[in-house]
Formats: sequence, structure tokens, C-alpha cells
Amino acid sequence: MADNSSSTILSTPNHILVNMSSSSISSNSDLDLYLYQTARVLNGTSHYTFPIKKHGRHWIRLHFFPFVNENYNLSTAKFSVSAQNFTLLRDFQPQSGSVVKEYSLNITSDNLVLTFIPSAFSFAFLNALEVFSLPDELIPGSAKTIDPPGEYQNLWSQALETAARVNMGNQTVSPLNDTLWRLWVSDETYLKHSNLVTFVSNISAVNYKSGGPTQDIAPPSVYGTATKLDSRYNPDTTANVTWSFDVDPGFEYLVRFHFCDIVSTSQLKLVFNVYINSWLVAENLDLSNLTSTSFGAPYFMDVITRLSNSRIINISVGRSTIYAYPDGILNGLEIMKITNSRGSLDAMDQPSISSSKGKVRLIVGLAVGVFFTVVVLALVLFLVCRRRRRLAYVGHSTKDHFPMNGGGSSQTMESKFSHGIAVVSCSKFGYRFPFVAIQESTNNFSESLLIGVGGFGKVYKGVLRDDTKVAVKRGVSQSQQGLAEFYTEIEMLSQFRHRHLVSLIGYCDEKNERIIIYEYMENGTLKNHLYGSNLPTLSWRQKLEICIGSARGLHYLHTGSAKAIIHRDVKSANILLDENFMAKVADFGLSKTGPEIDQTHVSTAVKGSFGYLDPEYLTRQQLTEKSDVYSFGVVMFEILCGRPVIDPSLPREMVNLVEWAMKWQKRGELEKVVDPCLVDKIKPDSLKKFGETAEKCLAAHGVDRPTMGDVLWNLEYALQLQGDDERHNLNEELSNHSEITVSSTQFSVGSMGDLAGVSMSKVFSKMVRADIMRFTD
Repeated sequence: MADNSSSTILSTPNHILVNMSSSSISSNSDLDLYLYQTARVLNGTSHYTFPIKKHGRHWIRLHFFPFVNENYNLSTAKFSVSAQNFTLLRDFQPQSGSVVKEYSLNITSDNLVLTFIPSAFSFAFLNALEVFSLPDELIPGSAKTIDPPGEYQNLWSQALETAARVNMGNQTVSPLNDTLWRLWVSDETYLKHSNLVTFVSNISAVNYKSGGPTQDIAPPSVYGTATKLDSRYNPDTTANVTWSFDVDPGFEYLVRFHFCDIVSTSQLKLVFNVYINSWLVAENLDLSNLTSTSFGAPYFMDVITRLSNSRIINISVGRSTIYAYPDGILNGLEIMKITNSRGSLDAMDQPSISSSKGKVRLIVGLAVGVFFTVVVLALVLFLVCRRRRRLAYVGHSTKDHFPMNGGGSSQTMESKFSHGIAVVSCSKFGYRFPFVAIQESTNNFSESLLIGVGGFGKVYKGVLRDDTKVAVKRGVSQSQQGLAEFYTEIEMLSQFRHRHLVSLIGYCDEKNERIIIYEYMENGTLKNHLYGSNLPTLSWRQKLEICIGSARGLHYLHTGSAKAIIHRDVKSANILLDENFMAKVADFGLSKTGPEIDQTHVSTAVKGSFGYLDPEYLTRQQLTEKSDVYSFGVVMFEILCGRPVIDPSLPREMVNLVEWAMKWQKRGELEKVVDPCLVDKIKPDSLKKFGETAEKCLAAHGVDRPTMGDVLWNLEYALQLQGDDERHNLNEELSNHSEITVSSTQFSVGSMGDLAGVSMSKVFSKMVRADIMRFTD
């Protein structure tokens, strides 16, 4: 970390500069070399002092990358950070991958002091630190509020933390294209219903007028791209375009909307409504009335909202009350957290009820609560009795018990999921479906609706009565692995929700049937788009984004709960693609809860798919999260090369994909194994980063492999290195999507339970059955 400038003073009783080991990260870029290959470790309370030449708003950016070398494991650090009188971080523990924390403070003194305080028996660290002055107009002194409507005054006295900075139009804007070195991430992963929109780009149309927003507010590459509600898909739709963001509850947030009309024509006027959650922010917004020239003129709008209990902010645009067609556009969005009453930006510092007014409310609330508890208990008792009579009538079984949600107590699947015998999806998950409803949705399991065959059974496309499309996985009654995997998958899927994990909608376990119902994925398996079918070829950017989405899903499994969840069957056939080719990890029948905090692995019989198995797990039967990392490395080469993991029809040295690709990777000639469809379409730096990451995933020993967080960080960097030059023409992309949607119901080779090879020969007939091999206990 470069902190020895004469203008910056570090005062600490004990600090040391540590270097990253050469195996932790490659040094093929200045970004890696200068930001994340060194760190300053602080073993006591430490202060960074910066002289301030110009009073006013300043940005503070803290960079953390918890690498491991021979002396330190930075992921074990735990510390707090404060600036002036504000708490920025409390008991912060960066676990994996690079983390950038950005804050905005109004500095009114001649010095800025940043204080790092290690927690008890721990230490603090920092990889890089940025402090620089901001234009006065960037952050307003006040802004309008909603819930309730009003005016928020004295915003300048508050500290802000950047919670999200997003560029619409499904394009990332790098810091090099921003006057204030901001990263604007793509909005694609935040969209809730991407099938309702089109992504548009018209950067040349952006026209900064005097008196309006400058490029310091947002660059042309933000105002020149947009996500637009497209009425062509459904002119009568009442749906809005919605983006969802994770935030800390209990804080107020400054939300900045960036608009620029780059799409309207003389025949169609752009008028729409804007919402935050259920609150109307702007009604019948007409940009032509807000800017000097309607077309191409940037405009931004600031709103402050408070979240009491919700951890989600939903941002929506959609149909106005005066316009005939559904419309709406958004070019960019920033969400900034505002310090609470304690002057803190950390969720751990939320104030409790301490005022006398709060105590009175608490006492009254408790009294009322006791009364209603008695009433509710009586009502519940009545409903339970009624429910049992009804369930007895419809013949539901209530005999199967197993732990749910990681809890120690058992409960029936009935009590967890059933809400009657409705045959519609309603909340889209958590329903116990009658067998007759599943028969109806699949036309009695018609073979024409078959979309896959695996070790567990067959998978059908189904349509519920409310027109919800679903995937129905029907277990084979004689399957040896079926019963345990059935319960494991339901238990696992009921524990988590994530954008890049396939969601559980329901299940059925009556009449000796074991059926699981998932959300339907229009574009089937990743495997089918790599080889063995006539589906359109994926671009390198699409493949990178699929890798990134899959890595995000696996990273969530490994880190999203107290104990890691190990997938155990990561492969291209278990990565599914929705209508927008967003990747979701599927098939959790073999998943296993990770080791206890004082253990290094889980000892278990080997299960998985041939060609993807971690050799260390295979030989020692010791399972860790790094076993998933190895399998993901195999998938990465599968994606790059566009061929099966094992293909006996090829020359002997090419049969095993990993051995063949690793040979050329170690020679520095990975381009020789690239899918012919991608030749000359991958930038060398992007290919190099991708290959190095895959190589590290495939290390012989788990301890030498990166975490999924590290893999994710490197893949995102490989995407940045590729740049935006291979964006599809919009009309061409829509045409491809439409074509794929029509044919997606026909994919059959290599579905949810399939392995990798479409050309397995008789040589392996004794080792595999139906293109899959599972090692049983």
C-alpha cells in the first residue's frame, strides 16, 4: 500500500507492510500490482492524517483485498474505521474478494483524520486509500422526501456511503470513462423482469447544456445508455420495470435518478411514472418540460427515503396516468446511505428504543400484543383443527419429517409449505402441490413436454392454472438415490433465495411420487449452448457473464449462512439460463453442509459427476468448498473450449479436457484450445486472466485454490478487460432471443441431471449410465 507520501501522516504504535504471495493473484496489470498485492497491517489504533486544501465534500475510498501469505491471513482481520466524528465501519471483517467502500464527507477543518481501531485480539489492514475533493454541486444541501412528503434539510452535515451506482442499458462504465473515477456497474443483475425491457444506446445524442448537469454528475456513457420499458412486447401491460437493491434497514437513503431522453421520436412522447417501493416519486414525468431541449438533455432527480424494516429498495418506472401506451426510461441510478442519529453508517450501530416516548410506545405495544396473542392463539387452534379435517379429506400425507432451514427441530413438510390445495403458484414458492394439479400442468406428463432426463428421473415443462411456467422434476420410484436427494434438495432450496440460484416453487410426495417444481428456465442448460445442439453460439461476453452469474450463486452458497453449503455437483448441465441468458445454479440433490468452524473438511463418501470431481476429494473422501471450486474450473474450460469434459472420439491426448487445456495453459498458448466460434474474438488480456483463474481453480490441493469470491473478482476483471466492443446489435439480439424462446422447450440432451459428454463411447459403458456416473455411499 502506498501511504508514505509526505502530505499524508500515518501514526500507529505497530504496523507492517505485507506482500501478497506470488500464488495468490497474478500481476499482469497495474491494478493488481499497485492496489492489491500489498497491504498495511495495523496492530494498534492508527491514524491517517490528510491536509485539506479546499474545504467541502471529499470522497474517501477504502480498498480491501484479504489475501493470505506466509505470515498473515487478512480474512481474519476485524476492525472499525472512523472519520472525523462519523463511524464508517464497525467490527468489519472482509472475507474474500476485493471490497471497495466509498464515503462522502463534508470536511470543514484543515485536516482529515481516518482512524483504524482493531477489535480485541485482532488487527486492521488496508490495501489502498483514496481521498480527493468533489465539486460543490455534486451533493445537494437538501432534497425532497417521500414517506411522508417533505424536505430534508442540512444534508451537507451528514456523511454518505455509496450503496449502489448503476448504469442502465446493461453496460458497465469503467472509472477511466468517468471524470471522478467512478465505477458504474451494469443494471442487468438488478432487473426483476428483464423480459419487459430493451437496452438502448445512443451516446452521441447526449447534449450537456449550460446550466444543466455536467459530466461530473454523470458521464455521457451513462446518460447515453438506458433501459426502456418496451410496449412492443405487450401494449396492454400494466407492469413496471423494477430494479431491486439490497440495503441496510433503518437508514435514510439519498436516491439519485439519472434521465436522458435518447429514444423518443416526434410521433411518440416519453411520459412515465417513477416509484421507490410503493411510493410515487414522480407522476407523469415529461423530460421535455424539465430540460431546455427535450432530446439528449441530461436531467437528474434526488429523493430521500427511509427504510424501517425492509432490506430491499425497489426502483420502478412505468405507465403514466395520461399516456395511452406503457412507457418508461432510466439511464442511471445512485443510492447513498445517510448517517443515522448516532453519526454512523454501520448497520451494527442502529439505535435502540431509548427515549421516554419510545418506552411508552413499547409498554403500550406489549400490552396490546398480549391481548392479541391470546386471540390469535385461539384462532390458530381453530384453524389447525379445521385444517386437519380438510387434509385428511384430500389425502395428504403428514408422516414425513425432517429438519428445515437449518434448525434443530423437526417439522412436517405440511406445516412448512402447505397453504391448502390451490393449483396456482401465488408467491411462487413454498407450496405442497396435489398430484392431480401436477398432472394437469404437464398434460399427464406428456412426452412432448419432456425437457430432460437425469439420474433422479425426468424433467417436464409445466404450466400452472395462473399461466406460470414451471419445470417439474419427477423422481423414478425405483431410484436408489431418489429419496435422500429429494429431501436434501427441498431442504436446501428452502433455506436460501438468490438471483443466481434456481428457485423452488413447490413439491409433491403423495401416491409414492417424489416431484420437485422449480422456476422454468427458458434457455435450458448451459451445456446445450456449448456443444451437442444447434442452438445459436454464445459470444465471449455472454459466456463471461454466465461464468460470473454462476460464481455469484456458488459464492452465496459458500458464504451466505453460518455454515457453508457445498454443491457437490457443479457442471455445465446444472447451470441453467433464463430468457435473458442469466445463469442460475441448479440441482442441489447432492449438496452437503460444510465443516464446523473448528474443522477443515467433511468426511463423506464420494458423490458427483465423472470428469468434474475434485481429485483430492476423490482420493481422500474429504469434502470442502474448494471441491466446488475445482468443478467450477472444469466448467470454465468447458465454456472456453466448447467441448465435452470427456470425449473418447478425439485423439488420446485430447480425450480429457482438463489435461488437454492445462497443457496449453502452462505453455502460455491457451488460444490454441479456444472454441473455433470464438477465435480472434477474445482480447488477449481477457483470455489470459480467464485462463489463469481456471488454472488456479484446478490446483491439485484445495488449499492452493482460490475461494469462489476470489474467482468471482477475477472473472469480473476479465470481463472489464474484454471491454464493450462485442455488443450485439439490438435488433439482432432481440431476434436471437425470440428464436431461442421458440425452441427452448425442445432441449432434451443434457438437462438437469445429465453429465457433460454427448459423445461417450462404449469404452465408458461400464462406468456411466445414461450419460451420468454418481459415486454412491
